[in-house]
Amino acid sequence: MTSYRTHLPQLDGGLFLTDGGIETCLIFHDGLDLAYFAAFDLLRRAGGRRALKAYYERYIKVAREIGAGFVLESPTWRASPDWAAKLGYNKRELATVNREAIVLMRELRQEHRLRHPQTGPMVISGCVGPRGDGYDPGQVMTAQEAETYHADQIDAFAQAGADMVAAITMTNVPEAIGITRAGRRFGLPVALSFTLETDGALPTGESLQAAIEQVDAATNKAPAYYMINCAHPTHFDAILSDAGGSLQRLRGLRANASKRSHQELNDAPDLDMGNPDELGREYRNLTRRHPQLNVLGGCCGTDHRHVAAIGFACRAAHPSERRELAQARA
Repeated sequence: MTSYRTHLPQLDGGLFLTDGGIETCLIFHDGLDLAYFAAFDLLRRAGGRRALKAYYERYIKVAREIGAGFVLESPTWRASPDWAAKLGYNKRELATVNREAIVLMRELRQEHRLRHPQTGPMVISGCVGPRGDGYDPGQVMTAQEAETYHADQIDAFAQAGADMVAAITMTNVPEAIGITRAGRRFGLPVALSFTLETDGALPTGESLQAAIEQVDAATNKAPAYYMINCAHPTHFDAILSDAGGSLQRLRGLRANASKRSHQELNDAPDLDMGNPDELGREYRNLTRRHPQLNVLGGCCGTDHRHVAAIGFACRAAHPSERRELAQARA
């Protein structure tokens, strides 16, 4: 049922893309109403599956044009008990919708493999969001509480055939540890993506390096890799200037289009889409300096145009792609 659960192809170093800010795209570009930013709720609404498939198709097309692999991140960032309860889901219904989200990702992968046999690797990732807000750690759980809270969602991903779990917008270390342990319990590799503030630190004030070191120490380096999300490259460029040691565990970037702070984004009535080409150049500069960064997508305010700019800018900058281009020219 699964393709890559025992070995994630992005760990081999090729260029992989993923999607952008799904909630901001669906709300501001597609005109959909998403209470609590819950994209998963579209799975039980008329036309919802069609809207989600159309969203992912745009990014898959970009990856195919660039010749990159792709990580299909399920629309389940808010599909955890506390958030789902606000929308009227019971435990059984929530498990069902989490499984359905992974099935939708599998359908998309199969359709593209049939239509485009040369499509690069497509990894199905079950997306886990924080129990609280993605910008504010709020009341931090213990690692054990976090493992218990997120276990049912991760179990549903495993049952439905996900290749991995990605915990997006993690704001604190204990929750990241709990999710990692739950992923290990159900046999799924885990990628952890931390929210960073304008100073490059987590919302708790901890440094990214310290967060990675604490999670690795508590889990015997169980996470497959780490990512940065929900911050503009100018917010974290400085902390990567000496990216040795634990920061070498970073493989992914999901940056915001906007340079605004999280508070400014929360207060703004508009969508700041930034400049896709500029964002692409900033990603290219980062990947040149840190060649282990090979899973690239976006967060708030980004759409397929940003990911296309990122992909084309980084294709020639990425070591594996440079080798292929050189061989093609020879």
